Amino acid sequence: MLCLWALVACSLLAVAQAQVVLDPFVEDDSIRDIKISPTGTHFAAVLPSGEYSAIAVMRRDDQAVVGSMRLPRNNHIADFWWVNDERLVFSLAERFGSRDTPTPTGEIYGMNLDGSRQQLLVGYRVRSGQTGTNIRSGAKEEFVHARVVDLLRDDPRSILVAISPFTGDPQTRVDRMDVYTGRRTTIATVPVTRANFVADSSGEVRMAVGARTDNQLQLYYRAARGSDWTLINHQGTSGRAEYPIGFSEDGRTAFLQSTRPQGPDAIVAYDTASGERREVLRDEVVDPEIMYRPGTSVPIGALFTGARPRMAFFDEASDDARTFRMLEQAFPGQTLRVASSTWDAATKMVAVSSDVDPGSFYTFDTATKKAGFTFGLRDKIDPREMAPMQAVSLQARDGLTLHGFLTRPAGATTAGPLVVLPHGGPFGIHDDWTFDPEVQLLAAAGYSVLQVNFRGSGHHGHAFQQAGARQWGLAMQDDLTDATRWAIEQGHADADRICIYGGSYGAYAALMGAVREPALYRCAVGYVGVYDLQQMRQQDRRTGRWVGTWMDEWVGSDTAQLAQTSPNLQADRIRVPVFLAAGGRDEIAPVEHTRRMERALKTAGVPVESLYVATEGHGFYAPENRRAYYTKLLDFLATHLGGQRAAQ
Repeated sequence: MLCLWALVACSLLAVAQAQVVLDPFVEDDSIRDIKISPTGTHFAAVLPSGEYSAIAVMRRDDQAVVGSMRLPRNNHIADFWWVNDERLVFSLAERFGSRDTPTPTGEIYGMNLDGSRQQLLVGYRVRSGQTGTNIRSGAKEEFVHARVVDLLRDDPRSILVAISPFTGDPQTRVDRMDVYTGRRTTIATVPVTRANFVADSSGEVRMAVGARTDNQLQLYYRAARGSDWTLINHQGTSGRAEYPIGFSEDGRTAFLQSTRPQGPDAIVAYDTASGERREVLRDEVVDPEIMYRPGTSVPIGALFTGARPRMAFFDEASDDARTFRMLEQAFPGQTLRVASSTWDAATKMVAVSSDVDPGSFYTFDTATKKAGFTFGLRDKIDPREMAPMQAVSLQARDGLTLHGFLTRPAGATTAGPLVVLPHGGPFGIHDDWTFDPEVQLLAAAGYSVLQVNFRGSGHHGHAFQQAGARQWGLAMQDDLTDATRWAIEQGHADADRICIYGGSYGAYAALMGAVREPALYRCAVGYVGVYDLQQMRQQDRRTGRWVGTWMDEWVGSDTAQLAQTSPNLQADRIRVPVFLAAGGRDEIAPVEHTRRMERALKTAGVPVESLYVATEGHGFYAPENRRAYYTKLLDFLATHLGGQRAAQ
């Protein structure tokens, strides 16, 4: 009997001492994106490195780096393109933290593949002359924002860019720009502000969509350069928003992503001669992610990333569809995208990933039909040790169907501790079936993780997103409450061991969850959050009359209601321990939000722990700071839910 008790004690001690190694979950991906050159001789890759990103060019045959460029702090490459076999251009975005949605700066840089002729071609720092690098600028001084519209494959020196002045409600035009000098010539204007443009396969700009201060989308079409623009859809009149996504190869059909009164968006074929619209693709649950013919801007179908990724094509018998179906068979159970292609489409860079695999890039040769491994994103992640995501759906209290994902620890068979993890945003952002290092970290520590696309989330149709308007702390919060109770009822969670945790808007939702449901959760965690809605309205950095319209429509303007749904003003209703973390340089959710929340909790007598890092922004970049944060997070959760702590 003594030996038996000794064995039990040793077993319990082993469980108590089990710890999570953080390294695989907190490290940066080795690369973020990679594209092959037009004739396939080189790769260009974006290399993330915390507070900045860099671009490197490698020879394909031996992967030796032949050219590179590093950006200044908080500057990241939003996207990049091969203009010809020698020259790349890339657009920039500012990001003040790992949880921050990158904000395009409107700058476009050029660089030769060997790293020479680095030049700021257009953007606001042309005017200031201060790029933070050694890049020279030969472009004229002009305080504008630029976006790439078309690469003009038939002209190796030029691309089309949309140009907007830095005003709140800008009139946008399209310029033809020399990628070596930055010189531009205007070729199109459109009678609507804040416009985006789409060109046909010959490089002619023929569609534009924009909005005035009422934020109602207006879609324009023209037959050719020099033709008059014709308004073919006004959201305020038709009740639907339409976005141009591309033209057929012959230019006779324009493809639109169109909202519906209920349910997800559809892809619609618009006959440019007759004006007839015809729905060609639509999913029952999620919006489409447009798929283009490799090496072109011609749409061929859509990827639907719902419970599992699903591809659909306009013509299932086409060569395009057959190629993708072959790749799909080669990588079963994976999300598959063609990340880039040579211009003749003979060689494709295929990106594959899943819920348990952060992803890899393969080089696919169309002639031999063979795919060779090229790059992996995270070498320390073993997919066999990760926890699979299970798609779930449930009914909210008002009957609205909610979709989400439940990730349970490997080997879990009974109800255990649960972390409810609302996403940030909130509007337009969504959770889907993909590898999430934070979710996998929590699962490795012994927690089930519930992610719910509450109303207001994107990817599930216009009506679903619109249902979240002015519902901060109200119906959006009720969705999270209903999902938590559903998890308990379904036997997925121990009702006495549930914590709600999120970042940015998710942090707001976590604290409001503790306010609204003081008996449902055992703890709450807010990471780089906003906790005072009136303060958030006043601190918004965006300009233009449309911003006020957006705030009124989506957040609300009733001062009393904003106070009732601001957690820092309702702290006396919280009954559970709270952990707060924030960065001193956060420009999205300024640190004062967290400091006020902490003061309010202490005044109310609520146990609260905090972590402030003066040098970080909207989410922590530095590995040592991320490690410190997740160490403290796991300690907090272990104390209140009983999971594992981080290995020291």
